[in-house]
Amino acid sequence: MKAVAARRWTLRDHDGEAARIIAAELAIDPAVASLLAARGVRDGSSARRFLASSLADVRDPLLLKGMGEAVDRLVLARSRGETVCVYGDYDVDGVTATALLTSFFRQIGIRCFYYIPNRLEEGYGLSADGLRRAAGKAQVVVSVDCGVNAVAEAELAARLGLDLIITDHHTPGPVMPNACAVINPLQPGCSYPFKSLAGVGVAFNLVVALRGRLREEGAFAGGGEPNLREYLDLVALGTIADVVPLTEENRIFVKYGLRELSISARPGVKALKEVAGVTGSVSCGAVGFRLAPRLNAAGRLEDAARGVELLLETDPVRAAAIAAELDASNAERQAIEREILADAMALVEGKPDMAGRKSIVLASGAWHPGVIGIVASRMVDIFHRPTVLIALQEGEGRGSGRSIPGFHLYDALDACAEHLTKFGGHRYAAGLSLDESALERFVDRFEEVAAGRLSPDDLVPVLRVDAELAPRQVTAELADAISSLEPFGPGNPEPLFILSGAEIVEQRPVGSNHLKMRLFKGGRIFDAIGFNLAEAGPRLCGAVDLAFSLGWNEWNGRKSLQLTLKDIRVSCQGGGPC
Repeated sequence: MKAVAARRWTLRDHDGEAARIIAAELAIDPAVASLLAARGVRDGSSARRFLASSLADVRDPLLLKGMGEAVDRLVLARSRGETVCVYGDYDVDGVTATALLTSFFRQIGIRCFYYIPNRLEEGYGLSADGLRRAAGKAQVVVSVDCGVNAVAEAELAARLGLDLIITDHHTPGPVMPNACAVINPLQPGCSYPFKSLAGVGVAFNLVVALRGRLREEGAFAGGGEPNLREYLDLVALGTIADVVPLTEENRIFVKYGLRELSISARPGVKALKEVAGVTGSVSCGAVGFRLAPRLNAAGRLEDAARGVELLLETDPVRAAAIAAELDASNAERQAIEREILADAMALVEGKPDMAGRKSIVLASGAWHPGVIGIVASRMVDIFHRPTVLIALQEGEGRGSGRSIPGFHLYDALDACAEHLTKFGGHRYAAGLSLDESALERFVDRFEEVAAGRLSPDDLVPVLRVDAELAPRQVTAELADAISSLEPFGPGNPEPLFILSGAEIVEQRPVGSNHLKMRLFKGGRIFDAIGFNLAEAGPRLCGAVDLAFSLGWNEWNGRKSLQLTLKDIRVSCQGGGPC
């Protein structure tokens, strides 16, 4: 199996009539109107909400099925002085949701503690051991980012005398757990219109609804009402890290949450930014590539509770110490990741029969189960195939999978369910468990499913660009207008453009694997940077086509227009995608 050598550039579809209407009604740049239309915005009022979205646009949390019952039980727990266990998950979404509920419950006078399962010992989700530990100290358990498929565990909770409230965002199975309340926008009968909340987004909705009820009952008549905007730093961290679509509520939460992250007084967030080298305004990229991996590192290798401790810590000195630990864990994680990636690549290269396959499933007893998900993502980047990596230990396998557009990973695993003991996840990411004896049958069945659902075109990565620009259109005004569409991410991709037939004036490698270029076209010189594109440099000469995003480079107090290259190729003389 060969690494994917090139991506196919395609122009993103957009409704030209909708773009004209938006431009006319809002009196905005037609190029920006076209970008909005390409992102599903169809009229002036929708465009106005997109560009000026605010927290007032967030929907009523009581639209979430089960929310009223959950609020009733938590208000009762508060009045009775009962103890609540917040039962979390070990990824960033679960860690931030756990910190969010724990902090809020304490602020409003609910006795609580949190529990994070150990990835290596207990695995994902509600466990019998975890519930038994909670039963000795709590009367109510609130799950975050897990539980929607915990049918047996919900029955155990009832036998233990625990009232279980499940908050989750994962795809439900055919049978819903019998709990005091289940809050999940994906569950049958839920009227909440937006179905793509992160786990921390579901938890934040619970916080909004609970504060609203207590406000109605006069609980804050003497003051002390929580300012929920101060919790949006946690919501942004978890939402970005879980790679959910940045549309509707998620986009609003992240938009305001990034502002809170930039000014957060939370000692743990300050310490995390310090070790990650994040200063000034915090971007989605800073969260995804610097903050989230460090917060995630402890859960991948050891105990995710350290991440919750960091976010809840009120002492700056202790917060700095925990952040330093997480930074060291992240460095260790990176080293393990490199080893597993090299091992996985060798396995692919050592199997000639892999060449014609439409999926990759690999297993090893030497792999760390906490890191294989990241490596699976790297394998998808390299080969553009749905990939499942499985860590084997004592006759059992625990796997993490990542997918590509056109292949719904959770549905594929559902089609392989007879060979699995447990699975769960989403369209693009999932986890599974199996008996080692079933491994070969799973490999064959997964490939059979992939072969039946993926076309040859699906196996060629696509780079979707918004428009081809003439040199005169690459302006500071366009760069500023594009910033009004932020934050960018899944569901709201950063606009990409093509500049065809540019002449290379200068190119040089910078940093570890980056490419700095100066290019000439239409009487203008353009500065460009291509991250992780240094290897492409020696193959390029003469005229090239660029796929790029447009923004600003700020250095030593100076600000200049810069093209950030996403791909580069020898020029197609006809121009446009080819």
